Amino acid sequence: MFVLVAALLMLGVLLGSVAHAPLPVTLVGAALIGGWLLVFAVRERHSRRSTRRS
Repeated sequence: MFVLVAALLMLGVLLGSVAHAPLPVTLVGAALIGGWLLVFAVRERHSRRSTRRS
């Protein structure tokens, strides 16, 4: 329950700051986060495939 409350609080803080940030800053931040998530997903998929073969 505490994790849910913390996640909602952080979401509110982040969305509040996005509402006041200029659009280019928001888009650059979104691109950075998306890139980081893509790299993370590729690394996780690669590590899971390599551990299954062992």
